[in-house]
Amino acid sequence: MKVIIVGGGIGGLTAAVAFHQRGWQVEILERAPEFTEIGAGVSIQPNGLRALDTLGLGDLLRSGGLADPLAGIRRASGGWLIRNDIDDLKRRFGQWVTVHRAALVDLLRAAVPAQALRPGTEVCHVQPDGTVRHSGGTSTADLVVGADGVHSVTRRSLWPHIPGPRYVGYTTWRFIAPPQLVEGSVETWGRGERFGHVPMPDGRVYCYMLANAPIGSHTHLDQLRERLTHWHGPIPTLLNTAGEDAVLQHDTCELPKLPTYVSGKVAILGDAAHAMTPNLGQGACQALEDAVTLAAAADTLGVRAGLEEYDRIRRPRTQMITRRSRQAGAPAHWTSPPLTALRDVALPLLPNSLFNRSITSAYAWTL
Repeated sequence: MKVIIVGGGIGGLTAAVAFHQRGWQVEILERAPEFTEIGAGVSIQPNGLRALDTLGLGDLLRSGGLADPLAGIRRASGGWLIRNDIDDLKRRFGQWVTVHRAALVDLLRAAVPAQALRPGTEVCHVQPDGTVRHSGGTSTADLVVGADGVHSVTRRSLWPHIPGPRYVGYTTWRFIAPPQLVEGSVETWGRGERFGHVPMPDGRVYCYMLANAPIGSHTHLDQLRERLTHWHGPIPTLLNTAGEDAVLQHDTCELPKLPTYVSGKVAILGDAAHAMTPNLGQGACQALEDAVTLAAAADTLGVRAGLEEYDRIRRPRTQMITRRSRQAGAPAHWTSPPLTALRDVALPLLPNSLFNRSITSAYAWTL
């Protein structure tokens, strides 16, 4: 059996490893000239690590350095809005890992035969019968996996009339700051903006910021520094140690709910199927879950029945997490002073059980 995978990011490479381990012939078409990631950090939560465990790769990622879950959320002045019991979270759900995205891609790529990798190949069209037209010609397979991101050619080929990704009203900046001591993984909320920092195993700090902005806008690092100059430490310091060329900015988009993730011999996964806001940090983890679930279903049940099972299992779960992710970040982007003042008073009074219920379904996944 042969599978063609469109896209060589985290989801696509994970699918390639999963199918290869089951004895399938794998061909990965990636439009970039090499298989790598230019992004910043990525946190792999317990459910994502369990997906990697099914491939025998979880412990390799853990060996690079474990991380703690989110310690909580602060207000711009430094006071706590939400504090999490990180020891309890790890006891209940397992371990967290924070790595550079390129390190995870390297780990996955090394588990795929070199001859399966076809960089510099741009896909033009995908047909339900398993035919893929690309810059190198035409390929066919028993199964095609569209793992080609939020602007997926695979998705547009199969469902040209379905609405595409929608801008959610805020843009995202990411960068990795030089090594320095921070108190852990913390997010801070202001009015229409927030900042998060996550320590990495080598001492560097993965940082991200989200702020309300018109679609397509661009903000220089100096403007970000000025915007947050009066926020609590170490936020100004982290921004001051970052280089302009190290900051990546992207508009934040999500996909509307799709009626299906499969068509004929084709399935889509990851951002191609359910691009979501980064508020729960579940984007990469859901792509990992998708990939191992799809490979298991198609190999065990056959392509047709396997794709139906994949869609039945994955679509409700990923669309639920997409919705919860949107809801989780919404209060940070309120701009009304009375509303944000009410938020800052109310959040510290809420029981931790409310937060626990909101994330239990994400962390507790197993194949």
